[in-house]
Amino acid sequence: MAPVTHQTIRLSKGKHTSKEHGACVMELASMLADEPFSDHPGSVCPVIGSLLRAYNDSVDDRRRQDLYAYAARVVGSRGSAQLERDRAERVCAWMSKPGGRAWTRFLLPAKLRAVTPKPPLDVLGASAVRSLSTHDDHNHARMLALIDGLLAMGGPERPAPARDAVQASSPADLAGAPTPRQPQRTPAA
Repeated sequence: MAPVTHQTIRLSKGKHTSKEHGACVMELASMLADEPFSDHPGSVCPVIGSLLRAYNDSVDDRRRQDLYAYAARVVGSRGSAQLERDRAERVCAWMSKPGGRAWTRFLLPAKLRAVTPKPPLDVLGASAVRSLSTHDDHNHARMLALIDGLLAMGGPERPAPARDAVQASSPADLAGAPTPRQPQRTPAA
């Protein structure tokens, strides 16, 4: 049997003990970052990781495969504590916009802020995913746009690519994908 790599693995639901048993989007990110196999890779922003773990486990298998590109894009997304707070605030604001479930739109962001200034991140990601009224193509696009926006908050070196550029239809599409956060070099004046 051929060894399991980031090019041959299929994204699946849940936490896995090893890559031979499958991988969620965050476990794939740990593989791409050359970190120990984990669904909490150290190079990934905890806010984005929370959101992707929750979404990976709640979406259907077809839409889950769209997350391949995000496994590569989130590597190196961890930033400052302020960036993490800003991203968490953006997720809370996103949940309060129309289009989600009514109870989360009106109660959840305020409730999370009342509990602690920094809500538990796994609760934040799971709450954002639960705020979707259904897992249809429209809400899938909304969730991917939220993740794109969170990644774009990382600074000018992490612009949000065009929608078509982030769609990976198979693991083989990752083979030629650039690694995130490649330093931009400017010629000396």
